[in-house]
Amino acid sequence: MKFLVVTLAPTLKQEDSYASYAPYVREMDLWFSKVSEVTIVSPTQYSKKLLTTSFLRKDIRVRSISELTFGTFKGALRSLFSIPMTLVVLFQEMKKADHIHLRCPGNIGLLGCLVQILFPKKKKTAKYAGNWNPASKQPLSYRFQKWILSNTFLTKNMQVLVYGEWPNQTKNIKSFFTATYPASKIEPPRERNFTAPFRFIFVGSLSSGKRPLYAIQIVQSLIEKGVECRLDFYGDGDERNAIEIYIEKHALHHVVVLHGNVTSESVEEAYKQADFMVLPSKSEGWPKVVAEAMFWGAIPLVPKISCVPWMLDRGNRGFLLDVDIDKDISNIVPLLKDSNSLLSLSRKAKKWSQNYTLDFFETEISKLLQK
Repeated sequence: MKFLVVTLAPTLKQEDSYASYAPYVREMDLWFSKVSEVTIVSPTQYSKKLLTTSFLRKDIRVRSISELTFGTFKGALRSLFSIPMTLVVLFQEMKKADHIHLRCPGNIGLLGCLVQILFPKKKKTAKYAGNWNPASKQPLSYRFQKWILSNTFLTKNMQVLVYGEWPNQTKNIKSFFTATYPASKIEPPRERNFTAPFRFIFVGSLSSGKRPLYAIQIVQSLIEKGVECRLDFYGDGDERNAIEIYIEKHALHHVVVLHGNVTSESVEEAYKQADFMVLPSKSEGWPKVVAEAMFWGAIPLVPKISCVPWMLDRGNRGFLLDVDIDKDISNIVPLLKDSNSLLSLSRKAKKWSQNYTLDFFETEISKLLQK
């Protein structure tokens, strides 16, 4: 099978292999292991810092296209001039492919959505890694992509993989997921002891979109109310300096610790030791760290965004934040006094997340490629 991937994720040449954004690579390695030929259409340069890893396959064919950016006048002008050639490359490669796989949303994904209309008989999948919630406020380009993908008159022979379950969807929309751990990682039941001092962790980039300062404010407010707790950060980013200033200003060195970027093994151990994983993000697609924390029984505290309410079963497998410190603290404090309720949340979270293993993920990918 000639498998084509259309993505905005840059494909970067590294000696005898190609590399890209690490979580994306780990997923695509599973797809690539089941096909005979792989072609990627993507940008091949990236100027910003990026967590990368190499693809397992060495025989990947890459067609380079320009990155499409419209944040500046110069970037927008350059992108407009490059669109015609990008459309030509997409048409040429889709014509050769047996299976077309689009990675959406994004500007390149949008062009892919348009060109795939010309190939109604080709087998296709689209991974929509953003927020599929029909009620969410999103950029016009994202809404347009969702409309094209959902339109079964324009988009034929395609399965669109989205996070969460949403009402009134067309027949080609398939609820999907992302996995981190194999079934072999599932350990025998181990009861947690949900008593003070409580350990909170934050896993992810220290960026404004993740609102790491709000995680600190939750722990700070709990301490002010007499609750013994601490918060450990695993990750790095642009907000680190602001966080360090906040910790210094409020003398929180003894309860807030910044570990920076650490190995996946260290993060796994942190999940096992944590009582709660807090991620006050403004937006998410499938927040992998939430599913990962649940896998080990750490209770997630996350806002009502994207598919999170579905993941947490409307609060039966975790705590849904309002991102209003007074409201959240007034709801969290009584919960911390009920160890039985916390244990129930932890058990339900673990049971749900352990259904979504890499083994199951690989099986589902095989089914998609066979259809």
